[in-house]
Amino acid sequence: MTGLVFDIRSFSVHDGPGIRQTVFLKGCPLRCPWCHNPESQENTGESMTSNRKLGGKTFTRTENVGRLMSITEVMESIEKDVLFFEESGGGVTLSGGEPLMQPEFSAALLAACRKQGIHTALDTSGYAEPEIMDMILPHTDLFLYDLKLASDATHKLYTGVSNRPILENLKKISAAGKPIIIRIPLIPGVTDTEENLSGLKQIIKQTQGIRRIDLLPYHAIAKSKYERMGKSCLHQAGKCYDQTKAQDIKKYFMNAAPEVSIGA
Repeated sequence: MTGLVFDIRSFSVHDGPGIRQTVFLKGCPLRCPWCHNPESQENTGESMTSNRKLGGKTFTRTENVGRLMSITEVMESIEKDVLFFEESGGGVTLSGGEPLMQPEFSAALLAACRKQGIHTALDTSGYAEPEIMDMILPHTDLFLYDLKLASDATHKLYTGVSNRPILENLKKISAAGKPIIIRIPLIPGVTDTEENLSGLKQIIKQTQGIRRIDLLPYHAIAKSKYERMGKSCLHQAGKCYDQTKAQDIKKYFMNAAPEVSIGA
């Protein structure tokens, strides 16, 4: 069995507890204009160009994004960091893209980690058929769950898909007693409106098992990636997010979860 992987990062500290290795899988059913991983969206291999200057000359380098890897190959990478996992309480996180677009591979990789006593986390939008979530649940210790827009119509407008499967899968994870970290991207005028934040807060307060809310302020760091891939970047320009507003939103969510962080 193989999966399409576009990156593996060791010593990650923002994708779950402790020191982790994050495996990024290609393919995502959502098309969020603010996506900071444009190379993750397509479920096929792609190319990315970069220009470097040397001795007054400019050299263009093209790199392939995405390669098929077996469970064994990925586990060989993971096993190199086991000592760091053990010392820090870390583990492995599957991210993307959307790992649920490669459900069999994701489930098998998570199961292989659990078999070796490695803590597992899934960074997901939650957009998948319920049968896929049933496949993933037994092998996942922690869910890093994105919530963007409370209104179904607005969710369709900005991401291209309904949020109903996302909310149903959130209920399923909660009912299974799995710990959840909610991640909310703060996109000016889109996700940070009073109406949307109120809707998200209502959803969160009705969900059991939420350990933390991570507020993720918008940034334009990925702008160069879009340019290198020849893709448009509608929300990848402008100033950094207003930190005063981020702090106000943090205060707003303080009574909705045991902990709220900014930029985790």
